[in-house]
Amino acid sequence: KWGQSVVIDNRGGASGMVGADIVAKSAPDGYTVLMCASAEVALNVALYPKMAYDSERDFTPVTLLSISPLVLLVHPSLPARSVREFIALAKKRPGEIAYASAGAGGPHHIAGEWMKLLAGINIIHVPYKGGGPQLLDLMGGHVHSAFIALPVVAPHVKSGKVRVLAVTTAKRSQALPDVPTLSESGLAGFDVSQWWGIMVPAGTPSEIVAKLNTDFVGLTRLPDIKARMADLGAEPVGSTAAQFGELIRSDIAKYRKIVKETNITIN
Repeated sequence: KWGQSVVIDNRGGASGMVGADIVAKSAPDGYTVLMCASAEVALNVALYPKMAYDSERDFTPVTLLSISPLVLLVHPSLPARSVREFIALAKKRPGEIAYASAGAGGPHHIAGEWMKLLAGINIIHVPYKGGGPQLLDLMGGHVHSAFIALPVVAPHVKSGKVRVLAVTTAKRSQALPDVPTLSESGLAGFDVSQWWGIMVPAGTPSEIVAKLNTDFVGLTRLPDIKARMADLGAEPVGSTAAQFGELIRSDIAKYRKIVKETNITIN
């Protein structure tokens, strides 16, 4: 659409903060764009007292591209077929049931600790280095339960090797319409999601932001892009810049509250 090459520069490290910092310090001319996830611009603000950039001051939101829930899964050997049964079992066996996450400080960890707080249960956090290893150990029965990103687990939901109890978003997922949310399963107000969006350095001219918004939102409306997102368990959004900015601000406030109430710390 733009008639020129776009270079994808994947910069991993520090929960996405390495790549985000590069964009924050780039020229605000529309030629450097950040494909961000919820961690580096919202969740990390609550977890890390010092960051090299300010999510609200150093970036201009363009659009929220897509959103995806996490999924609460259990190994079939665990006698729990609903969230309420899982909570009841955890209360009978305090400190015995473990849940896996894709790493300390990620949304999976946040979801597990928030569930523990709201449900009044004591389950053990087992962090893994990524969604693949945690799913393998869950399917192998080495860990009882897990919060896993929907794109990671989607191909395995029908295999019978894992049992799906709930999704973590406020609304049910289009990819798993028959699976209840944690909120409707007794944990009112529960809402943890993974989302992806576009941001540019602060000071980028408004006409450039408007063009980027139009072009990226247009992509989320294309049938092949929508189909690919659906395969990955993500729902296309394509928001206004203002709507994306409000989501970032509300998520920062939400995660600060959760981190404070659950006493989550990152070593």
